[in-house]
Amino acid sequence: MRILVDTNILFSALLFPHSKPAQALLYAVDHHEIVLCDRNITELRDILKRKAPKYLPDAEVLIAELPYELIPAVDHAEKLIRDAKDQPILNAAIVADVDAILTGDKDFLSLEMEHPRCLTAAQFLEEEGVEL
Repeated sequence: MRILVDTNILFSALLFPHSKPAQALLYAVDHHEIVLCDRNITELRDILKRKAPKYLPDAEVLIAELPYELIPAVDHAEKLIRDAKDQPILNAAIVADVDAILTGDKDFLSLEMEHPRCLTAAQFLEEEGVEL
């Protein structure tokens, strides 16, 4: 399964290494194909600079060592999601034909799309049968 990992999952995994987002990310890396959008990486760096700058070096290590396919954000006029900042990421996920978006973002989670599906870390772990 190809899984786009959203910024909030990366952020939570960095700051809280025993959290469900961290467990979901580790499981996804071991069992699936990870996809990151260039916009997610930029957003992660920006958020960490503002909210948790001491984690920036850890983020750079994660970005350098995590096995993933990097895809570009795709601008498109059609609005499918409430938050305009999320639209290029959603477009990229659709164009890259990912199967799921691993996210905690309510705007993604409120979408009623069959492909890609939007899953929280907890939903993903449950669907994968991972015992916590």
